[in-house]
Amino acid sequence: MASLEQYEPIVGPSVAQELRDLAKRLSGKRLVMVNSTRVGGGVAEILAQMVPLLRELGLDAQWDIIEGPETFYKVTKAFHNALQGRREVLTDEMLELFLAVGRQNAERLNLDADIVFIHDPQPLPLVEQRKRYPSSRWLWRCHIDLSRPQQQSWNFLKPFIGNFDAAVYSSPAFAQQMPMRQVLVAPSIDPLSEKNRELLPEEIAAVLERLDIPQDRPIITQVSRFDYFKDPLGVIEAFRGVRRSLKCRLVLAGGPASDDPEGEEVLNRVREAAKDDPDIHLLMLPPTSHLEINALQRASAVIVQKSLREGFGLTVSEALWKAKPVVASAVGGIPLQITHRYSGLLVHSVAGATYAIKQLLRNSAYAKRLGENGREHVRHNFLLTRHLRDYLLTCLTLGSTDDVIRLNGD
Repeated sequence: MASLEQYEPIVGPSVAQELRDLAKRLSGKRLVMVNSTRVGGGVAEILAQMVPLLRELGLDAQWDIIEGPETFYKVTKAFHNALQGRREVLTDEMLELFLAVGRQNAERLNLDADIVFIHDPQPLPLVEQRKRYPSSRWLWRCHIDLSRPQQQSWNFLKPFIGNFDAAVYSSPAFAQQMPMRQVLVAPSIDPLSEKNRELLPEEIAAVLERLDIPQDRPIITQVSRFDYFKDPLGVIEAFRGVRRSLKCRLVLAGGPASDDPEGEEVLNRVREAAKDDPDIHLLMLPPTSHLEINALQRASAVIVQKSLREGFGLTVSEALWKAKPVVASAVGGIPLQITHRYSGLLVHSVAGATYAIKQLLRNSAYAKRLGENGREHVRHNFLLTRHLRDYLLTCLTLGSTDDVIRLNGD
């Protein structure tokens, strides 16, 4: 893992020094992060990068995950979908399983810490244990789009969330009426990780050759889990609209996550929609395929993120960091990353995505300018060092009486 000093050439020495100064005020504090998986998805990636830096800064930082049977993750996936507005039926048996697994994990994990960070809905029942540790502070970190939750699921989970000292959201649109303080913190990417580091042209070419992706035509790419909310079927429809007038290829690259049991079902529907089209390349990559994702994004003419709901969509910042033009849906946290027609193009439909992709493929100078603007926006707002600063500030301000604190850079 990279040390804090290695980020200084990218963000400047003053940013690194600010992190050291803030961390001194928390030195020796025990901080526990808990989520549902170590591999697959942006949350796991962020924690894998952030926890070592917290330790370097002098905190006793620990990262734990909850465990449960496959049936438990089907329940949590239903919660995930329902909280993002999809109709789901949550039976009494499902709710009992959710609570039972949460309580089993509470007995297994060591939650005796100064600060406990619970990520997303899956580990929420752990908060029942906070009465054992009266001096600890608990924060719920919500990474999903909570702007229009299904009421049954929200009403069930709301009492658990109300037991936290603060709730942390990625976008102002996700904040709910709650009795505790709410904090706005955007996620981030690690510019030094294997997924985002600079690559030589020969490295990119070698990866694409290994993945059997020809470079004879412009490549349009979406990198996402195979999830209904990522709308891979809509991406295929938009691509076919573009291909009617421009030669191009489409890459849909995704990977499994241990807490997402729907991936195979969605992938099968995408395969059926692709119908052996030689210009559509479906890649089911292992969760450690960071070099492959990096090379695919750098080889692409346009990056797409056509989500229907999105907590944040870090693939947007990943693409912008590589100075690539991005076409993305104006949902969730994506508009925080893209200013329309300045650092990318925001769309609202398949037809809009088709038009935007065509515009970028036909005007390379415009596409280049959008990518360059996007890279600078990410440098100032969505790198790991800013995220780390916001978490340190959140921990330091837990005693504040403000209802909402904004820590989202610009």
